[in-house]
Amino acid sequence: MDRRPLKTRSRPTAAALAAALARRGVRPNHVSLAGVGFALLAGSALVALPHASPPLQAALLVAAAAAIQLRLACNLLDGLLAVEAKLGSPTGELYNDVPDRFADLVILVAAGYAIAWDWGGALGWAAAAAALLTAYVRVLGGALGARQHFLGPMAKPHRMALLTAALLLSLVELSAAEFEGRLIAVALALILAGSLATFARRLRLVARGLSAR
Repeated sequence: MDRRPLKTRSRPTAAALAAALARRGVRPNHVSLAGVGFALLAGSALVALPHASPPLQAALLVAAAAAIQLRLACNLLDGLLAVEAKLGSPTGELYNDVPDRFADLVILVAAGYAIAWDWGGALGWAAAAAALLTAYVRVLGGALGARQHFLGPMAKPHRMALLTAALLLSLVELSAAEFEGRLIAVALALILAGSLATFARRLRLVARGLSAR
């Protein structure tokens, strides 16, 4: 089975947490859905940013960054439960992929609406669409019998790491001037460009794999 290569998967703490969840009856599909819940929390915090007072904006930036990382933790743990703990189900692949796409959409679109300028929403939607394309061509390759490619330069972990960094660095922007989401805008622009490059790179590799049959 094609799996995203994650160094965190081999960490003892991740394995211990997955084992603890398994003992309590938590199943991979539950964790996948929890990831959407954290994405909704992150999205809510991001959308609220332009309308909050500066002290609350700082809390919202930290909350959004934390929720994004918790979403990624869910993406790690559902795989550990499904594969390592052998708790997968016939619908596991659906739960593994569909909630992930919804989470990407919510977070990236909401990040666009966290920007003070009118074009922020359009930038968020564009970044989300490009991110969905990277996942689409990966899954399509697998459906056609080719290898699924998880490489970047802007795969899901890269997108979320960049946005998390932008949110935390925005605390500096907030302390120096009125918050306008400048760093979030830069992050979304990089995600848009990098996701399009990732889509093209994955598409080329899938085509090469199909041609080599």
